[in-house]
Amino acid sequence: MVADDGLEHNRVKSPLAIVGWLPWELAPSEDGINIDVIYLDFKKAFNTGSTAGSTIEKVFASLPQVERGVSKILGGDPKGNSFLYANGKCVVIRNIDNPAIADIYTEHAHQVVVAKYAPSGFYIASGDVSGKLRIWDTTQKEHLLKYEYQPFAGKIKDIAWTEDSKRIAVVGEGREKFGAVFLWDSGSSVGEITGHNKVINSVDLKQTRPYRLATGSDDNCAAFFEGPPFKFKFTISDHTRFVNCVRFSPDGNRFATASADGQIFIYDGKTGEKICCLGGNKAHEGGIYAISWSPDSSQLLSASGDKTSKIWDVGANSVVNTFNMGSNVLDQQLGCLWQKDHLLSISLSGYINYLDKNNPSKPLRVIKGHSKSIQCLTVHKNGGKSYIYSGSHDGHINYWDSETGENDGFSGKGHTNQVSRMAVDEMDQLVSCSMDDTVRYTSLSKKDYSGLDAIKMDVQPKCLAVGPGGYTVVVCIGQIILMKDKKKCFVIDDPGYEPEAVAVQPGGSTVAVGGLDGNVHLYSIQGMSLKNAERTLEAKGPVTDLAYSHDGAFLAVCDANKVVTVFSVADGYAEHNVFYGHHAKIVCIAWSPDNEHFASGGMDMMVYVWTLSDAETSIKIPDAHRLHHVSSLAWLDEHTLVTTSHDASVKEWSISYK
Repeated sequence: MVADDGLEHNRVKSPLAIVGWLPWELAPSEDGINIDVIYLDFKKAFNTGSTAGSTIEKVFASLPQVERGVSKILGGDPKGNSFLYANGKCVVIRNIDNPAIADIYTEHAHQVVVAKYAPSGFYIASGDVSGKLRIWDTTQKEHLLKYEYQPFAGKIKDIAWTEDSKRIAVVGEGREKFGAVFLWDSGSSVGEITGHNKVINSVDLKQTRPYRLATGSDDNCAAFFEGPPFKFKFTISDHTRFVNCVRFSPDGNRFATASADGQIFIYDGKTGEKICCLGGNKAHEGGIYAISWSPDSSQLLSASGDKTSKIWDVGANSVVNTFNMGSNVLDQQLGCLWQKDHLLSISLSGYINYLDKNNPSKPLRVIKGHSKSIQCLTVHKNGGKSYIYSGSHDGHINYWDSETGENDGFSGKGHTNQVSRMAVDEMDQLVSCSMDDTVRYTSLSKKDYSGLDAIKMDVQPKCLAVGPGGYTVVVCIGQIILMKDKKKCFVIDDPGYEPEAVAVQPGGSTVAVGGLDGNVHLYSIQGMSLKNAERTLEAKGPVTDLAYSHDGAFLAVCDANKVVTVFSVADGYAEHNVFYGHHAKIVCIAWSPDNEHFASGGMDMMVYVWTLSDAETSIKIPDAHRLHHVSSLAWLDEHTLVTTSHDASVKEWSISYK
């Protein structure tokens, strides 16, 4: 429903709003069902944080999703304990002292651009590419939706709150208008954001009375407003390129504008009069994407495409520190945040740098991880520690300490396209195959890529499995390849079906290949060749993944028809049991070390933990990665399951059996 202020409203008071009092009709989705309210009820009924048998233990969050030449906004909470950013449809909230502690909000239907805490700390406002602004609770695990607005049709690029948490300014790429400012609880307009003829990139509100509002736009101008109600006062035309960021100092006395022209101008916070240009002519050699004031309003942190961040003494108009972040294009600085004693910057690589004022040449710490969707993972014990290895859509492989969340990537040049499957062989090498048509062997002790250990395939590999004796079996498009000691030794061209997944029996020589024809085809490794055993097992649909139990006694096969079929090896691969429960295609399967349980993940965002001896007994993890299908899973031990998804995060679950 559209209220008289011209804004669309979707106001939800509680999980029971669907039957209780409603100030406005809820805006229905395309199929006529309001998903938000159903989800709130669903959460209440199922308490997804801790379902029967499974508890979320750790969340290793994704990095910010970054784009070259586009500033990335980091939000901070008013107490200074956490920071937040967007990746895909998710808002990621991380503890600033221990970034391994994270929470992920996943209720947006479209890609999120910006999220900002209300000064009260009780709510977060997040805006997406469709122009939806969601205001949601931070105090509860469920993050209940408080209000939803559509201030304009188009990408929201920045959000600002007044210090009393009652008014919100939103700017971006609207069609008729590029901004709106309104009351947070009713959506009633409290002014107009005018004065620009192109996309508005940035907005900020003075945190002291009398209120002022400033904007920065692609029209090379900043604009100054007084209010409330906020009215346009004048345009500021000092910059010669896009204005990427405007920020008021916490005490409200000044505001700064930063631009792609490499300049930062300082203005009086109350009158808008120009005070100075930082650094004389230019503050940075490259475009400036973000600025952030120190809590005492005396200094300013800036982040630039010239691969540096700088701290400025605003009163003295001088540089206090210059942080050289590197020489690679991925070292361009796209965002920054000054939060209590922490100075954060974001590189084009997506890495989050904790800057060290005492040693500008080296960050205190760098948070690494994935910024693109994760396709596969595997686990391995090394030196008494359990590590998780994850491979993503952009070819990046990351390894995580499963206890602390400390992580890093391998050094050197690795895969250049999606990593499709990984396994660790008996030589402690990570064997990975990728859409760049290579299979790589990476030493887990050296942790660096070697050019010699990348073996080129004739066609694109899809899946691989490792066996004893240095064997690797690779399934490619229309091809099955046997490798020994990093060399191809046998190729089956056109096997008569399209191979999709492969597993090697532990301790044995049997190879099971799952096909899109709905069958599992058995082969045996004989010396340097792969012999067709002339035996097929019938699955219930096109095979998507398959895995042998660790003792080699059972083979579990999942398919596109939502079924898991388990075959007993000792009984001549007779069908042992069939498991139903998924509502969509199952894409991954993994056995627990106890050989009695196995887990499956699917496009229904569900993870099931099944009991081999009883198909009726299962542990269900609904919404394991909400709004994203589960792409891979693995077991750290009998009671710890690791899952990953296209949300680029890795989660650890504690599984308990009755």
